[in-house]
Amino acid sequence: MTYTKNKDLAPRSQRKQARSKQRAEEIMRATAELLDEVGFDDLTTILIAKDLGISVGSLYHYFPNKQSILRALANDWLEDWNVAMQSVVELPVESMSIKKFCTSVTAILQQVYLHQRGLLPLVQAMYAVPELRDLDEQHDKLLVTRMTSVLRRLKMNVKGRELSRIATLYLEISHNLLIEALSQKDIFAERTVNDLNALCVSLLKRYR
Repeated sequence: MTYTKNKDLAPRSQRKQARSKQRAEEIMRATAELLDEVGFDDLTTILIAKDLGISVGSLYHYFPNKQSILRALANDWLEDWNVAMQSVVELPVESMSIKKFCTSVTAILQQVYLHQRGLLPLVQAMYAVPELRDLDEQHDKLLVTRMTSVLRRLKMNVKGRELSRIATLYLEISHNLLIEALSQKDIFAERTVNDLNALCVSLLKRYR
């Protein structure tokens, strides 16, 4: 009887875990959408719960406060960047022209920004939130380290800290212009992306 009872309980436990995971993801998704609508400062757990049609107490069953939801979102954000930068690392850099390299990197990074559109208010405020600052620092270290290693394969005529400086500059230019492109439409967004590629090409050619 004990064996049968445990066997019966296992699927129910798995279903409960699946439902809990689904609800947590719904809370995170609603939070990301509200971030895009109301911004970081005006976001509250009351607003999130109201948007989902649940009580604040029910929301607290999954996340104890607003910061814990934001940290879960930030973790997903960091994982997206980890995947994106791995794609950059896997580019056949050695056989690419600088122009092809820049357009390829921009296309990879742009997809992350498009996917994370609702998280931009969070991204822009992360360093100011003590609970998220370590993830912001992890993000910066991840991107700069990966980009530095890729630029090294491009046979740049600089190395060490100077190469890291160029990698940081490359990423900062990309970050700011891709965010700008998100706020634009149609031909203007396309032109901003083209300008970004031109700036990156110019930067790398200067040091190659």
